[in-house]
Order: sequence, then C-alpha cells, then structure tokens
Amino acid sequence: MIQTRRNRFILAFGSNATAEMHSNADLLKDAFERFNETALKIETISGIWRTPAFPAGSGPDFANACAIVEGDVSAEGALTIVHEIEAQMGRIRTVRWGQRVIDIDVLAMGDAVAPNIETWRHWFDLPLADQQRLAPEHLILPHPRLQDRAFVLVPMQEIAPNWVHPVLGKTVSQMRDALDPAETGAVSRI
Repeated sequence: MIQTRRNRFILAFGSNATAEMHSNADLLKDAFERFNETALKIETISGIWRTPAFPAGSGPDFANACAIVEGDVSAEGALTIVHEIEAQMGRIRTVRWGQRVIDIDVLAMGDAVAPNIETWRHWFDLPLADQQRLAPEHLILPHPRLQDRAFVLVPMQEIAPNWVHPVLGKTVSQMRDALDPAETGAVSRI
C-alpha cells in the first residue's frame, strides 16, 4: 500500500446563505464539525468574522473563518473532502462568486506551489474581469488571490501569522498589513 505523507493545509470558510450572521456562523460551525468524519482533522480554527460580500453587491455579508487541518491526504484529496462537505451542506455551484450556503477553499499546503509556478503565475496575473468568469480546472496552490483579500488574511492572521507565501516571500501579517486599511477595517469579529 502506498502511504501518503501527512500534510498540513490552511482552509478558508465562508457563508452568506442568509442575511442573519448567527445563521451563517452556525453554518461554518457545522462545516467544522463535518471534518471529524474525514481524513482531515482540524488543528486550529480562527474566530468568525463578518465581511462584506465580494465583489461588492454580490449578496449579504459573509461569515468567514480560517482553519489549519492535517491529514494523510494529497492536495487533490483535500479538495475532494472539501467538495464533499460543501455538497453535503447543499452547495450548488451556479454563479461564480455568488451567494452560497458554504464555501471552503484550500488556501495552502505548507510551502507547496501547485501544479507548477507557471500555472500559478497565470492565475495570479489574471485580470479581475477574467477572475469573475473563469475558474481553474484543478487546484492552484497557494490560492492565487489570498494576498488580495482581507476576508482571508484577517482570520488567517489568527492561526498562521508567520506562514510565508512560497512565491511572494511575505508572511500573512505582511500581506494583511499591505492591504488598504478600509478593507481590513470592514472586517469585524462576530
């Protein structure tokens, strides 16, 4: 039997299924609990934060959080688990960046760049208009937009402030501090 090495992942969670923050926070907590039945175990969870929908006007505010999970699974295996949990909770992918019951993104797997630096750079450099209509066919690590998003970096700062982006060479704290203060100021703890 081939052994998969133990990997650590950073995940982002979001929900804006309702206008009620407590319901969205409860949906995140439900998603956290579902990991107990998978090969990925949660080590650390950030607080839950209220964040404006992105892009602006795309729905009610989100409840967002980040977690560190660990397991004997590959990046693709982690993505499969994430998609299974989303499906169990009723996630249907119809509109890119639309309102959703649950959204779980695999942000990073240690210092891995996957599938390769050229593909990562392509998605990193993609203009916003293309980001809104195109989705990659496979997992891109680290997530090519994580450095741009306060709703990711603020909760991620709580659990992995010293994680260093393997391409940009910046810590989570440095990336968060480089954002427009209005963006980070719009993120508030629930």
